[in-house]
Amino acid sequence: MIRKARLSDIEEVMMLSKACAKHMISNGIYQWNEHYPNKKAFIEDITRDELYILEIDDKIVGTLVISNYMDEEYIPVQWLTKNKNNLYIHRLAILPEYQSKGYAQQFMSFAEKFAIENDYTSIRLDTFSKNKRNQKFYDLRGYKRLGDIYFPKQSKYPFHCYELVL
Repeated sequence: MIRKARLSDIEEVMMLSKACAKHMISNGIYQWNEHYPNKKAFIEDITRDELYILEIDDKIVGTLVISNYMDEEYIPVQWLTKNKNNLYIHRLAILPEYQSKGYAQQFMSFAEKFAIENDYTSIRLDTFSKNKRNQKFYDLRGYKRLGDIYFPKQSKYPFHCYELVL
């Protein structure tokens, strides 16, 4: 079941994000670290009603932020659509033992349906340039790779920006 996260979910969400970070690092993907994602970001996501969780048997196995706020790092990107009426996806994560079972696909289908039902123009996101699995995931869903942005506290490597026009 996909539902909006509550503040009471924060500890389980943090355990999930730490497990995902550890799993990525073990695979040579230094995308998440001690700076990102952090508890403050998740609390802000919950407070803004933007954090969704995937629950299976009362266990949180995934997170996804669906926001209409454009981060300043995205400003220089040459997007396919105007910077108006866009959705942004952040912090998509599935517990390592639940990966490769279609849950990330389910989350993205949920976000895309939400965007269509609420008349958004496009969905935008970024993914780490060293995370080839994520890049293939978004390519196969029809997202177009655009420019690169940097998050120095996360990595010296760029993050690729993607957009799906609805």
